Amino acid sequence: MARSKPTDATTPPKAGKGATGSTKAGGTPGKAPKLGKAPKLGKDGKPKVGRWTRMKTQGSQIKQAYTLTYKNDPKLPWIMLIAFVVVAAVVELVAILFGAPLLFIPIAILLGLLAALVVFGRRAQGSAYRQVEGQPGAAAWVLEGMRGDWRVSSGVAGTPQMDAVHRVLGRPGIILVAEGSPQRVRPLIAGEKRRIAKVVGDTPIYDITVGDDEGQVPLKKLSSHVMKLPRNLDGAEVNSLGKRMNALGGARMPIPGGPMPGGKQMSVSQRQLRRR
Repeated sequence: MARSKPTDATTPPKAGKGATGSTKAGGTPGKAPKLGKAPKLGKDGKPKVGRWTRMKTQGSQIKQAYTLTYKNDPKLPWIMLIAFVVVAAVVELVAILFGAPLLFIPIAILLGLLAALVVFGRRAQGSAYRQVEGQPGAAAWVLEGMRGDWRVSSGVAGTPQMDAVHRVLGRPGIILVAEGSPQRVRPLIAGEKRRIAKVVGDTPIYDITVGDDEGQVPLKKLSSHVMKLPRNLDGAEVNSLGKRMNALGGARMPIPGGPMPGGKQMSVSQRQLRRR
């Protein structure tokens, strides 16, 4: 009777086609799986946006601003065209005097486009101000669109009639901006001054009332008026004061953070134009 060959269960399988299956399923031994690259972060801690993406975003914002401005200002394209033609023609006339009209054509086109964009920005800004003027939160909308390090707390005090006081922290110090009836906002400003005086010490406190009456600042001039105030603090002092101001809290009334003419898209586009 023939003897059967003994089998050894502990014998490792030979490397072959069957052995490669487990290797494929489990991945290549000794190599860690590849991970996606971590996005680069900017100074604000948020992922950086590519240049092409930024250009597309800015282009769409300008297009939205143009569309909404054109609805309220049908003369806009004609005025932009006139600005372009006039500036380009003046440059070409100068070029003719120097005897090089063809050489100055690119410069004439670029300066003409720049003039058209300047006109567009001013007309868009004027249209936006006309839409928000007289609405609750208009001053806050303007303050939040200012260039630079301005820390705006909207609606820190107010009345049921939607009169409001907004607090701004910046290099000049503390600026209290009131909008509404002067008779109702005066006690609001006085009360807010008493409240923050305990925290800010000798820091200058300015108060501004938005309006068209004597002693008031028109809405369209509010941004430039605030930015022209004297610089009394440096960056470190502003940061230190900001930490102390945080203890006072922000808004204490349900006032809008700023009206958005024509919807949120108009607000974003208009602020981008104002900051240019």
